[in-house]
Amino acid sequence: MSYSIPSDRVIITVAQTGAITNKKLNPNVPEQPAEIAESAYECFNEGAAICHIHARDPKGENTSDEAIFKDIHQKIREKCDLIIQDSTGGGPNLTQEQRIECLKAQPEMASLNMGSLMRIGGPYKGVPWSNMPEEIDLFIGEMNKRNIKPEMEVYNHAMLEEVQRLIAQGKVTEPYCVNLVLGMRYQGAEAATPQNLASLVNRLPKGVLFNTTGVGKDQTSTATIGMIMGGSVRVGLEDNIYYAKGELAKNNAQLVARIVRIARELGKEPATPREARSILGLKQLD
Repeated sequence: MSYSIPSDRVIITVAQTGAITNKKLNPNVPEQPAEIAESAYECFNEGAAICHIHARDPKGENTSDEAIFKDIHQKIREKCDLIIQDSTGGGPNLTQEQRIECLKAQPEMASLNMGSLMRIGGPYKGVPWSNMPEEIDLFIGEMNKRNIKPEMEVYNHAMLEEVQRLIAQGKVTEPYCVNLVLGMRYQGAEAATPQNLASLVNRLPKGVLFNTTGVGKDQTSTATIGMIMGGSVRVGLEDNIYYAKGELAKNNAQLVARIVRIARELGKEPATPREARSILGLKQLD
């Protein structure tokens, strides 16, 4: 079977919460299961097809608690058929073992980071983010056991080598999903320039469906260029707490609505979750 994104469609992922953003930075960041699910439903109504999930404990700290992830999943599923994608990036306070606990909640997809980075700014400056080849293999092994599709997260050109390795070793299957993350300087990502994005896209292996994530002020421009290049997009408060310079975003749905407007100006409609499952090779819900 051949997988591709139709030229008149775009798959929109919303990353609502993240590991670093919180209510102190923007009071509209959803943290607890009920508000995460409500925000997800609002984004679904605006055109999102995938919900990228980080979980927080009752105090607002990053957590890997399987029960909390299951609660989030259930609350979203009661409202809509969004594709559920959990983060194995977790947060700086979580161990490698804890980061993959979310897989026990059985998401349809999960993030899989393609290399190690050093945090060079913010509250966790100097704290490394370890994703060594053997750790990547452990994570992908756990995903494959549960039939969870990985989205391979690429922050720079060097990480493409891990993508190529996993493909060559048959540890991932088509369509290969890659998320290109740019502009996250504090965590080692390359700058969000059109040149960097074009270079990464041109080096992607055959069979890859790519997604673009621009961080901070680069969210909308990166998403727009990514759509023009035939990719899908990710937006949300995890990556950008502002709607405009000095103006905090009101909610995740506001960011989704903006990218949908731009997509339609480019002749693209947001894919429904059902359409996105077909494109990504995921099993349809019963």
